[in-house]
Amino acid sequence: MSCNLFQDLPQVDRGEAFEELLRCSNVRIERILSSDRPDSVLYDQVQDEWVCLLQGEAQLWIDGETLSLRPGDYRFIPAGTPHRVIKTSIEPRCLWLAVHIHGALTEGRG
Repeated sequence: MSCNLFQDLPQVDRGEAFEELLRCSNVRIERILSSDRPDSVLYDQVQDEWVCLLQGEAQLWIDGETLSLRPGDYRFIPAGTPHRVIKTSIEPRCLWLAVHIHGALTEGRG
């Protein structure tokens, strides 16, 4: 069975919709669809995160830095780094792929 990241997208009027695609050992992969009115949640996660914008345009605030993202842009966000979504496009809606790395791979950082 094959799946497609661009099919069966949920309707999101406000905030984001998160869908877990894979959980394996210390890695979790999720698809995120943003509305044009993102929540102003400040994330400060215990795991590392790699995020890629697949479609749309967005602005992220990451630890004091504002970034503008277009399709294909990606960013690694180390554990403990405060970040939030500031702005997302109306059309097309922002579609993200996020990879969360827990535990063993984040240990031993200096």
